Amino acid sequence: MEKEQQPTTSTHNQLLDSPRGPTLSTSTSSFEALDAHDPNLSRLATIMFRKTEEYITQELNGPLEDYKLLEEMNKATIAKYKDMSQIADNLSVSTNELSLKFQQLAPLMQQIDEISDTVDKLEAAAYKLDAYSIALENRVKCVLKRKSGANTTQ
Repeated sequence: MEKEQQPTTSTHNQLLDSPRGPTLSTSTSSFEALDAHDPNLSRLATIMFRKTEEYITQELNGPLEDYKLLEEMNKATIAKYKDMSQIADNLSVSTNELSLKFQQLAPLMQQIDEISDTVDKLEAAAYKLDAYSIALENRVKCVLKRKSGANTTQ
């Protein structure tokens, strides 16, 4: 029978320090299920694994919470854009209605402008007529004064 060759220390270090990183030893574990073991060590190992589990869970839940937040923000943004789109549509409809009403009122506004021009001309004519009537009244008064002055001298 051949002796099983034990790897030398340098060979053993080469296995542990392979190009991909350290590899696990092929030897059996020092902890066997049926062997007596330190209960304090077992309790500490359990605590360590529980804490490690909590840490990894939190590390994995962090990005998940970020994605949930992003999803909620996206939903809020979508809702806001829908509201803004509805407002823009309503503004467009209102603008079109106002434009149509303005087009319908344009002939009436033209008539109002023409009436306003006519009223301005009538007002100017009334001022001229008033000035003429005042001047005429003054002439009549002047003629009457002359006549009454001529009647008193006779």
